[in-house]
Amino acid sequence: MGNMRRKQGILGGKSAWGAAVVLLVLLGLSLVAAVTFGTIALPVGDVYRVIGYALLGVGDPAVWGPGTAIHDVVLLIRLPRLVLAVAVGAGLSVCGAVMQAVVKNPLADPYVLGISSGASLGASAAILLGVGAALGSGYVGIVGALGAFAVSLAVVAIANIGGRANAVKLLLAGTALSSVCGALSNFIIYFADNDHALTQVVHWSMGSMAAADWESNCIIGAVVLLGVLFFWSQARNLNLMLLGDETAITLGTDMHRWRLLYLLVSSAMIGFVVYKAGMIGFVGLVIPHVVRMIFGTDHRKLIPLSALLGALFLLWADVLCRVVLPGNELPIGILTAMVGAPVFIYLMIRKQYGFGGREG
Repeated sequence: MGNMRRKQGILGGKSAWGAAVVLLVLLGLSLVAAVTFGTIALPVGDVYRVIGYALLGVGDPAVWGPGTAIHDVVLLIRLPRLVLAVAVGAGLSVCGAVMQAVVKNPLADPYVLGISSGASLGASAAILLGVGAALGSGYVGIVGALGAFAVSLAVVAIANIGGRANAVKLLLAGTALSSVCGALSNFIIYFADNDHALTQVVHWSMGSMAAADWESNCIIGAVVLLGVLFFWSQARNLNLMLLGDETAITLGTDMHRWRLLYLLVSSAMIGFVVYKAGMIGFVGLVIPHVVRMIFGTDHRKLIPLSALLGALFLLWADVLCRVVLPGNELPIGILTAMVGAPVFIYLMIRKQYGFGGREG
């Protein structure tokens, strides 16, 4: 994939912090604007009034307060799913950037080490076999998240057999476990005779923000925020990973334990994401590359900008999913794949791609 030297992007990183401010402002404005889109369009002024009443108690409760149709649509349906989209987009984008550094492969995504297959196996077992039903109404997402995290632990354990784990061993272990989990998922699906449950599995595997609620949003948002801040604080180590383990050791940093820690933290973030949103592909692959091409590969800029751009992208992707099919909702994973796949192909055929260095 070329050598791993840091490379300046189109703007050379000089405008990165200005871009971060612009993205942050756009994200805030988009949250309010996006609430107006849906089966029933809402005036922006009405959205402001509902939010104003909820935050400040300003306005007529009979018109804007709890129990009114517009209040419930804005604060209980649309805004929670948009906030979830922001958290999921930020989490997937940052985990994608981190995984690309961890395995030193610019075409890696957050699911590269078999995490997606583990999540799918967990969800299939929960929906079709009732595994974890005692956990309550959100048990499918919980079991899917546990499956994702269990596979990541297994990847780490297998990669450390016969010596210390490195990027190649992690990829091989992830590929092997992904195949095993995929086979087990297909086995469960093949013998299932519940058409409704099979439909649930398919819908979960394509992703959706429809299950969003404020309680889970607070948990997922906190996990993603802490994860983003943690990886931002680790920008120096992530930059060193691009240089290779030998170079990093000569500079006084042993990448082995950091690589495993980053893998586990990323897996935990992905677990919380799939718990509520299901599987959403291409976000963690495409967004970090867009940021790299514009602002360079320095993780001090890559991490926060990926989080903001990923959040903005998935927010509007969710809006499109709600309006593109009148009276129906397109699974968000389909839309991200339709956008991400052409970009993925472009990244492969362009003359230079990856982390920098020689042409790919």
